[in-house]
Amino acid sequence: MLYFIIPVYNEELNIDELSQALQNVLPDVNKYFLFVDDCSRDNTIDKIKSCFKNSFFDIITKNTNKGPGDSFNQGFEYLLNKSISEEDMIITVEADNTSDINILEKMVSISRLGYDLVLASPYAQGGGFEDTTLWRRFLSFIANNLLRFFFDLKVITLSSFYRIYKPSLINKIKDKYGIIIKEPGFICMVEILIKAIRCKAEIIEVPMKLRSGKRKGKSKMKIFRTGITYLKFLIKSEN
Repeated sequence: MLYFIIPVYNEELNIDELSQALQNVLPDVNKYFLFVDDCSRDNTIDKIKSCFKNSFFDIITKNTNKGPGDSFNQGFEYLLNKSISEEDMIITVEADNTSDINILEKMVSISRLGYDLVLASPYAQGGGFEDTTLWRRFLSFIANNLLRFFFDLKVITLSSFYRIYKPSLINKIKDKYGIIIKEPGFICMVEILIKAIRCKAEIIEVPMKLRSGKRKGKSKMKIFRTGITYLKFLIKSEN
């Protein structure tokens, strides 16, 4: 079974295309979709119920908007409580269609080779960015390099949402740290990656084209606010 965790916040315009991509990929594999709604103000939940009505899915609805890190943490905790099998896979992906679902089959095949964590990477050879502003790419490059230097990380892409985790890795992180993800914002993916590395996870990156032009509506990431969050994360880690 492939278990998907998908945080959503005002993604009504993107759900149709997302549902087609996710339901069409790996058609012979059982899939379960867990959406974590971060207090959407549009018709996101109704669109999910309509587009995924023929699939296995659940929706976690939050009472307070806390960010994607909190959504992922709730999603991981929910799946761990379902006692999923070690043969299953947990896939995290954003809802805005910017990640290439077509590479999922390759990611799954690589995961089955024994890797604990498979990362979709626009920075890996063969990956790249499409329709992304030069300013955003520059800031992402600086942030990734700063974090790699500070934490002595060998991974190229640190903040991508699109990943496959082994359930055993999530359990190890939970056992070691008590909480899977503490950071509520976009830095959450860096946090859980660092925790995975410290848990001796076997990690591999798969090249992916990040297609920002496929997103309908505005990005939920606020560059200045996210930059401040990254700085605070570094300061807290140093202390």
